Amino acid sequence: MFRLVLFFLCAGMAWGNDLQSRKVIDLTYSFNGQTIYWPTAKSFQHEEAAWGRTEAGYWYSSSNISASEHGGTHLDAPIHFAENRWTSDQIPIERFVGNAFVIDISQNCASNSDYTLAVDDIRKWEAQNGKLPEAGIVLVHTGWGKFWPDKKKYLGDDTPGKTDNLHFPGFSKEAATFLVEERKVKGVGIDTASLDPGTSKDFIAHQIFNEANVYGLENVANLERLPGKGAWLIALPMKIEKGTGGPARVIALVE
Repeated sequence: MFRLVLFFLCAGMAWGNDLQSRKVIDLTYSFNGQTIYWPTAKSFQHEEAAWGRTEAGYWYSSSNISASEHGGTHLDAPIHFAENRWTSDQIPIERFVGNAFVIDISQNCASNSDYTLAVDDIRKWEAQNGKLPEAGIVLVHTGWGKFWPDKKKYLGDDTPGKTDNLHFPGFSKEAATFLVEERKVKGVGIDTASLDPGTSKDFIAHQIFNEANVYGLENVANLERLPGKGAWLIALPMKIEKGTGGPARVIALVE
């Protein structure tokens, strides 16, 4: 915790202690009855346990919630697809804060719902913006946010419990390997339901990222509002002991 406090103090000094000059962008979808979850996962349930005036006359409200760890804007902890890697509560908290780099592949995805981020896409981005630094957080903008919360358009299929006909973009095996081995990212994110494309059967991008203790953020909202570089990301997931993931409040600070 001391390291995180020191980190923010240094960041504040670097920004001239004027965070008000930065715009805050919410990259999180609200959790409700329309929140999209993996077809085989338990969806979000919100039950009003108490809602109204008490006999004593004061207002009191409280609700119960339940859901899979994986749905809506959420974290994939490394343990999700890699044995003996970090659980949600074990990820060093400073890894959830850092420079965000947005790679826009929305034009490719518009004509191919199964498109995957390629190493060439990363190199094209770097040709315009400079080499990705180590310990960055790479976010992939596919344009899929325009379909939220239409489950059929967003996932490619809305048949309950079925995953054999899903279609949406993701990371390729080669891009995941490149980001881990050559650019040493600390986190990645995407505006679709999975780091892997909907057609994936082996979830190889998940395996590669998670094996390297790289977390993933899925169903990230409003990526079209971020610049290619220069944004500061804060992604704070629910701290679940032994969690494989969990809901996250993700925001960005931009000039």
